[in-house]
Amino acid sequence: MSLYYMRSPESFRSRRRRWEQMMNANLEGEQSKVVFPIDVREDEDAYTVYAFLPGIESDDLDIEVVNGTISIKGEIKLERQEGDNYLITERPDGRFCRVVDLPDELDSDNAHADLKNGVLTLRVPKSEVSRPRRIKIANN
Repeated sequence: MSLYYMRSPESFRSRRRRWEQMMNANLEGEQSKVVFPIDVREDEDAYTVYAFLPGIESDDLDIEVVNGTISIKGEIKLERQEGDNYLITERPDGRFCRVVDLPDELDSDNAHADLKNGVLTLRVPKSEVSRPRRIKIANN
């Protein structure tokens, strides 16, 4: 009889959260102040990422697709005058980066991004290598 020690799924989730926090830190090593929600949808041929980015202009975004990883980087620039007396400041500003790891290789050459009404929609097809294929068995 053999015994194996298995970690709980929660410990894996905890490590994943710490990894994402580290990957989403800005270039100075600080945690990004800008956190934006995303949805990732998978269909047979592609992944579609929806990111809620109100107030962001397309020129302020940089999207990279490498292998199975998508990164969305940018900067929110708020116009605040020196000497202005703000009672509450909740709108985030500064640089941000969000990294999404997907289980398949991606076809970055055919990726398409669109930004409308503060929602980024990024569709990235799966590479041909990642798509399932039906293999016919030869009859001898």
